[in-house]
Amino acid sequence: MASVITTFLFIAFVSFTLVKVAFASDPDILTDYVLPPNTTTATDASYFTYTGVRSIVNTTYPSKFTVIKASLKEFPGLLGQSVSYAILQFPVGSLNPLHIHPRATELLFVIAGSLQVGFVDTTNTLFSQKLETGDMFVFPKGLVHYQYNANGTEPALAVSAFGSASAGTQSIANSVFNSTIYEGILAESFKTSADVIEKIESGLKS
Repeated sequence: MASVITTFLFIAFVSFTLVKVAFASDPDILTDYVLPPNTTTATDASYFTYTGVRSIVNTTYPSKFTVIKASLKEFPGLLGQSVSYAILQFPVGSLNPLHIHPRATELLFVIAGSLQVGFVDTTNTLFSQKLETGDMFVFPKGLVHYQYNANGTEPALAVSAFGSASAGTQSIANSVFNSTIYEGILAESFKTSADVIEKIESGLKS
């Protein structure tokens, strides 16, 4: 009987662990909000206010693709709240290059203009779409994706919401070619020569 109970408890523990891993995200909090470390007193409303996006109001588009983030790093009031935003500004012909968000799904809403977007799943299938003003698109957590303003005359503006206060952004190009990975490994991985790898690395650094 003892061995049966032990086996049951082991299976229950493993099952619970797998479920926790499968649904891992920002941890739930047990209070209304979380204060920064070493802070014990209640704060006023300014702690829950972020004004960093005011810079896009009544201004012209930047000359290159620009992201204004409202994540935990910029907005400490998001601590424990499992949500963040990014404002994406796309001048004509600009690209948000291939990247991933390792800790959150991204829900993108096109406010102005149009965008070509897409992501690649783990079977190497590309899901691409043209989005018009008012459209939304979801990029599953951890998958490679991009956004591109193919319009030759109009800029685009989009807002992205994330299911984490710190979704993280990992550039595919920089992670691969702008790190300290040995060039021989990169050349073999991409079935090319070291001089091609060096040319790519040089282009990223310029």
